[in-house]
Amino acid sequence: MTENKPLSAPQKAMRKLGLVRDVDLALHLPLRYEDETRLTNLKAARDGDTVQFEATVVSQSVSHGPRRQLVVVVDDGTDTCTLRFFNVYPSQQKALAVGQRLRIRGEIQGGFMGRTLMHPHFQKAGGPLPTALTPVYPSSAGLPQAYLRKAVLSGLSRAVREGAFDETVPPDMAMPGTWPLVRALQFLHNPTPDLSWAQLEDRTHPAWQRLKAEELLAQQLSQARSKQERAVLRAPVLPIQSQAHALPAQLLAALPFELTAAQRRVVEEIARDLARPVPMHRLLQGDVGSGKTVVAAMAAAQCMAAGWQCALMAPTEILAEQHFRKLIGWLEPLLLPQGWRVAWLTGSQKKKDRQQMQALIASGEAALVVGTHAVIQEQVQFKSLALAIIDEQHRFGVAQRLALRSKTLAEGADGATCEPHLLMMSATPIPRTLAMSYYADLDVSTIDALPPGRTPVVTKVVSATRRDEIIDRIRTQVAAGRQVYWVCPLIEESEALDLSNATETHALLREALGAGQAKAPQVGLLHSRMNEADKKQVMAAFTSGDMAVLVSTTVIEVGVDVPNASLMVIDHAERFGLSQLHQLRGRVGRGAAASACVLMYSTGEHGRLSETAQERLRAMVETHDGFEIARRDLEIRGPGEFLGARQSGAPLLRFADLDTDQDWLDWARRCAPLMLARYPEKAQQHLSRWLGGKSDYLKA
Repeated sequence: MTENKPLSAPQKAMRKLGLVRDVDLALHLPLRYEDETRLTNLKAARDGDTVQFEATVVSQSVSHGPRRQLVVVVDDGTDTCTLRFFNVYPSQQKALAVGQRLRIRGEIQGGFMGRTLMHPHFQKAGGPLPTALTPVYPSSAGLPQAYLRKAVLSGLSRAVREGAFDETVPPDMAMPGTWPLVRALQFLHNPTPDLSWAQLEDRTHPAWQRLKAEELLAQQLSQARSKQERAVLRAPVLPIQSQAHALPAQLLAALPFELTAAQRRVVEEIARDLARPVPMHRLLQGDVGSGKTVVAAMAAAQCMAAGWQCALMAPTEILAEQHFRKLIGWLEPLLLPQGWRVAWLTGSQKKKDRQQMQALIASGEAALVVGTHAVIQEQVQFKSLALAIIDEQHRFGVAQRLALRSKTLAEGADGATCEPHLLMMSATPIPRTLAMSYYADLDVSTIDALPPGRTPVVTKVVSATRRDEIIDRIRTQVAAGRQVYWVCPLIEESEALDLSNATETHALLREALGAGQAKAPQVGLLHSRMNEADKKQVMAAFTSGDMAVLVSTTVIEVGVDVPNASLMVIDHAERFGLSQLHQLRGRVGRGAAASACVLMYSTGEHGRLSETAQERLRAMVETHDGFEIARRDLEIRGPGEFLGARQSGAPLLRFADLDTDQDWLDWARRCAPLMLARYPEKAQQHLSRWLGGKSDYLKA
């Protein structure tokens, strides 16, 4: 029996990129192409051009200036230029010896030292030129392009030979204006030089169009199928109880505020879903501060009134605790007379406390469980979980959401296995095009109005050179009895990023506000490396009003609700994402006082902000609408990053673009249910080709 040989470095790198099957290799398409099919002469080349030419080495030397480098001058008969290499090897010096005739490829750079190519590719001159463009593939460290090209072409030919790319799209759903799949793939890996470069680069070529349509169809098939599969599953029926003595009605009566029309509409949408025997799979989206927690509380009340358990999971302990405090305040007085409790579960709990909570959950006495990812740990056993609520769902990986659903299967009244209803909440609204594609299998409820009494937040963009003015503003706010957030992007100094850190800023503000003097305002510090007890102490002091200024990292991005906070300073705002900036800004303006958010930027050594950073800051000043913010964020970042690298699921859209390929998305949405109904085998073949084992990620 022969042992498996250990993988080479390139093989490991390929595994890391997900290139395991021949199909994966065949679908690993080039990022761009290089034209090595022709030679140019140096005289005709312009600065900035990528050129390929043949020339003779006329001199070679090693420069010992600030950095050791190999300097080689070559002449192609029309002009000369200099090749520079920072790594000097004897083999390289030998290959570039005076008199050698070479074929050289690289980018021509002008300058006072004459025309130069930095680290160009070179080989011996002569030999036939390629007849097709040379593909450049997405790669990683330890995976040379030459190795990858060979692997991709071998994988493609094996996959085609084995029928992996036989047509799956039925003739009656044909894609107009596209090429057959095999032809499209062979062309994109090996295109001829006589085609339109523009069509290749902007992906409008018929070969590219075929790949985009195929990919979108796979995505829509997966989501349509997961919706179908869920339609046959069973969930506990949680009837709508409108009687005055019922828990939801009691909760409404006990709330110190009226629900907005948008909140009432969404509560009804969720209530109707919970009363059905099919698992709810709903996304509740609303802007920062739109009142999602109370909607979740109403859903929880409906669940508990029917005699079942409910779990609410949040991504951080601070946010989970905020929910816990609110829910305890609203629900516990109503639950205690029934003999029910609200349980609290986090990773930082003492073992004894955790075991006590787990016992309450297992017995069913804990009707509502609030916590972090500790809720889905193996040792947590629910007696009868019927509703799982996940807050800030984009912060949870797909695998975690699947774990919550699979471990909490309950038994229905008829003895059939039931799956809990799932309500996901997000303060980052999902733009429509994204929802149609990535969340096609979700029902979406939208709270599109903010509660009354919220003051508009004035947003200012200022340079870090005006730091002293901002500190003066803080003094004024504190003197008026207001509270202030100062958010920093780093906890401690990093050599890579010359940014002021939270610790330094904390010391600076303490000094500026008179630390050590009588009646000096308290300045606190909060970051993720503090232990939970210290975090809680700091948050309690700030929430109670004892602390005037809180210097924090993005720990406070979600969930910290202090109505007296009227000023937020975001340091190095150019380093934050747009949705993140909007979330942070939502922490102020929660009371009646006029509030402001200062976006303080630093230009660094370059002396100017990048275009992307400028776009983000401009958007923050121009709009407060979370939906518009989300739309612009999608434009700037693209769908992959917007969704958090597709939340650790499959890279669903590598080729298609939701903005430019809307027609193909519409075609795929029409075809997917028809294909599942009429051609289930072809649908399965199509899914296996594109998603492999990753289609489960679309179900969460």
